[in-house]
Amino acid sequence: MRLTNKRLVEDSAQTGNALRRTRSLYTQLTDSYDKLLKNSDRAMADKSADYNKVAKDLARREAELGELDTNLRRSKADIDKLNADLKVREAKLAELTQALADKDKAVNDLKASVSNALRGFQGTDLQVKMKDGKVYVSLSEQLLFKTGSTKVDPKGQEALKQLAAVLKTQPDVNVVVEGHTDNVPFSRPTAAMQDNWDLSVLRATEIARLITSGGVEPQRITASGRSQYIPVAANDSPQNKALNRRTEIILTPKLNELLKILDSNSTTSTTGK
Repeated sequence: MRLTNKRLVEDSAQTGNALRRTRSLYTQLTDSYDKLLKNSDRAMADKSADYNKVAKDLARREAELGELDTNLRRSKADIDKLNADLKVREAKLAELTQALADKDKAVNDLKASVSNALRGFQGTDLQVKMKDGKVYVSLSEQLLFKTGSTKVDPKGQEALKQLAAVLKTQPDVNVVVEGHTDNVPFSRPTAAMQDNWDLSVLRATEIARLITSGGVEPQRITASGRSQYIPVAANDSPQNKALNRRTEIILTPKLNELLKILDSNSTTSTTGK
């Protein structure tokens, strides 16, 4: 029994030692588990924070993308509108360019017709030229009038007759007759004619009458006197004064179509604003 008791004591001691080792191991395992659990919770928290950050960044980027898409659609609509307006303006520009080309051709054709009709009179006493989109027929006093007179000489009447024949075939041409003098005061004032103003006006109206008697509608003609105030040369010599004593017949094609286009463009621009 003593031997048995000794073995039991020894077994109990071994069992106690084993139990203590087991408890120590359990404690170590428990500590390790707790550490792992804490590390896992921290990792999960970090992962969750990272996820939330990524989710917020993704939401922000999606919002930015949506705003960019909205802006893109708006820009595309603006571009489409601008392209449409550009096409309208290009069409208007083409129409205006064609109208200007037609006007220039009409002026060139008119100059050619007038030059051809007055070919026998051209020289120092009669000149046909283009300026500012108009045809100017400049006739010297020597061709048309005696000094101080308002009655046109026969040679001048023949030139005006030829000009009227051309203008009869050009119904879309307006006619302005301008009388000009030099700066020498009018020497023989009368009740009807006091100075160079009167002289220039009466000469212009006389020429206007001759043109209308040649078959040109009176409503197309404007007679005006410019006196001495629009010289083409300095009034410092007999030759220059002779240049200034002239009558200019200004021929202007009617610009109705061109004005319609310009008015249409102006209306379109105002509406666009």
